[in-house]
Amino acid sequence: MEQEIFSAQDQYGQIRVLEDNGVRTLNFGGPDAQSSWHKSEPHVPQLEYVRAMLLVLLFNTPKQTLTLGLGAGTLNSSLHAGIAGLKQQVVELRPGVIEAAQRFFQLPQGKRLQLHQADAFEFMRSYQGKKLDVIFSDLYNADDAEGEQFSAEFLENCRRQLKVGGWLVLNCWDCHQSDEFMQLLHTHFCDVRSCLLSSGNWVVFAGTNPAPNNAKALKDQEWSLSKQLGFSLSPYLGRLVSH
Repeated sequence: MEQEIFSAQDQYGQIRVLEDNGVRTLNFGGPDAQSSWHKSEPHVPQLEYVRAMLLVLLFNTPKQTLTLGLGAGTLNSSLHAGIAGLKQQVVELRPGVIEAAQRFFQLPQGKRLQLHQADAFEFMRSYQGKKLDVIFSDLYNADDAEGEQFSAEFLENCRRQLKVGGWLVLNCWDCHQSDEFMQLLHTHFCDVRSCLLSSGNWVVFAGTNPAPNNAKALKDQEWSLSKQLGFSLSPYLGRLVSH
């Protein structure tokens, strides 16, 4: 039976952690789980959109990443365990979400993962740190994705902070697919790909430089990367399309 093991309330709404048979979920009060985590596989993302976001590792072996929106930190835990020496920065607006991730989802702590309690859009406007290999954007409230992620200003701010060969990865919904948004992406990025999932998530990959597109080479890389991460990326590679 599902039990609530943590609850908090802030100006943005609820923050709940629920547990059932070793599976913990983070919920913001809406119908959808923000994150899902299993005690027996603490470094393996349980939600398919998080796994799909990690396809970017086929195109870039990062040394410096930035994640906008922490959730339970399952993406960051997977990166921490799977990519030796990787240094991560994570921006999260809500202190209660940071507390939940650290207390209930084994979010890694130490010098390799730096947390910023801040508004992600303001953070990107004023960022003065090292250029980044990958930016992951997963900014959601209880009801939907934060719309500013799809603005020209946000895309330009992200593009400016990426190294040559860097990538922006966006977790969207299928309803965010549009000619206008695709045109914005192509305005700022050279290589645009996406993965539409059965959950309704639409994961977008936008690269500053074109990446190799050889199907056999990508499949070989996927096999090696899946072994490294501890779960298969094959179902998501099969859904990846170029635009």
